[in-house]
Formats: sequence, structure tokens, C-alpha cells
Amino acid sequence: MPELTTSAHDVPLPAGPIHLRWAAATDTGRRREVNQDAVLARYPLFVVADGMGGHIGGEIASASTVTRLGDLVDHGSVSPKGIEKALGRAVKDIASHPETTDEGTGTTVTGVYLDTAVRDPHWVTLNIGDSRVYLLRAGTLVQITTDHSVVQELVAAGRLSPEEAEQHPYGNVITRAVGPTDSVRPDYVRLDIVDGDRFVVCSDGLTKELTDFGIQHFLREHADPADAVSAMLEAALENGGRDNVTIIVVDVSAPGYGHDDDVDRDDADDDAPTNPVPVVGP
Repeated sequence: MPELTTSAHDVPLPAGPIHLRWAAATDTGRRREVNQDAVLARYPLFVVADGMGGHIGGEIASASTVTRLGDLVDHGSVSPKGIEKALGRAVKDIASHPETTDEGTGTTVTGVYLDTAVRDPHWVTLNIGDSRVYLLRAGTLVQITTDHSVVQELVAAGRLSPEEAEQHPYGNVITRAVGPTDSVRPDYVRLDIVDGDRFVVCSDGLTKELTDFGIQHFLREHADPADAVSAMLEAALENGGRDNVTIIVVDVSAPGYGHDDDVDRDDADDDAPTNPVPVVGP
């Protein structure tokens, strides 16, 4: 595994500067022949895409999605509307490869970005599929995104417990994806900027091998993002590495924004509905 490095970026804001540090890695794992995951970790957008589809269809789907979202970063236009346009372009990219893609081809897309183009800057998470965004705040790890999966629907309906869901045979079946036959509108959640926050964005190749407690453990043990990513990736591979594994860790230093323990659940904008999420805090 190549040595990882931590990147950094300073964001000047009226309430005080924000210092961001992050690291990212993706690995094929120990049972797959190819890596159908793709990752984008460039300020202000941090995204994981987990492709699916026969032959190289999944690779095309995830790579197209990350490339189109990367174009937003290049043009400084990261917003819900911009994201949805980019995903629409990715769908066209996927459909332009009929020889290698079919109706089963698609990708998850999950991530977080810092929105500074509004009066009150904030984080926005986005999600289609079953990759995840976690937030470690005030010592508590919370899954911010809600999986779009058959198993999650059964849990929400009270037909499965979270413990039963971990071993369910339909654990890999997702109900939404970026692909030729699916909507490209993600779910969004807005989060306040809080000093000391740590985000984890990951594909299910990590969560298949590490529990939430395990993720929290490695975040607590490793202050540097690159060290935290390396430790989680190594643990996922040691625990079986049954799927491609992709991880991003983003650390937030924002002394001017205090230590509020609540998650703001307001919309990112009028076109960005939020999911209900647990309050973060003790």
C-alpha cells in the first residue's frame, strides 16, 4: 500500500478562518480483480463513488461521475443544482458505452462539500446509494447519510434489526444509483461548521469490514487524516477485504465557530431537501 499524505487548505471566512486537512485512499481489496470505486478529494468537495455493473461498466460509471463532479470543482460551482447537472452528464457518459454497460450499470455517489457562497457557510452532505458519510463530533460518531438499500428499507419498516441487517443476504442490493434508469437527485443534509469535526466518507467496502465502533476507534487513535485512513484501510483488508475499499477523512479546525453539539437539519437551499438524522452530541 503506497504511503498516504495529508493535504491542507485554508478558507478565509468572516467568522474566522477554517483550516481543513484531509487524506484519501482507494484499494481493490483482496477478493476483487478490479477496482470499481473512484474518489474525489479536492476542496471543497469530497466524494466516493462505488461502481456496479458487469465487465468494466462499474468502472465507467464511477469514473464518469467523479470526473464530472471534478469539473464543478475546477469551475468553482459546487452547489446542489450544479451537482445534479454534473450527475446528469455522467449518466449520458455511461449511456454512451452500450458495449460495456447495461441497465444494471451504475454507481453510488456520496460525499460532503463546504458551501461558502451563502450568508451562513455550512457543510452539505450528498448521497445516492449505500456509500456513507460519518461525522465524529464531541466524541460521538454518527452516520449522517441514509443508505438507499433493500436492507435499510426493511430496518426502517421495523422488519429487521440493525444487527440482523449486517448479515442479510440482500445486503448488497441498493435501491438508488447514478445510472441510465435512475434519478440523479441526491439526498442532502446541511451541517453547521464546528471546530474539531471529523468526516469520514467511505464505500461499503469499509463498512462491510469495520463496525461504526471500529471506525470511531481508529479516528480516536490517529490524529492525522492520512494515518487514520491508512489504519482503517489496513484493518478492512485484514478483516477480509471482500470488496473495493475507499476512504476519505476530513478534519475541520474552525475556532471561530465554537463547539455547538447540534446538527442543523435545515435545507442546503430551497432545492435541497434534508434527511432526518440523529442529533450529534453526547
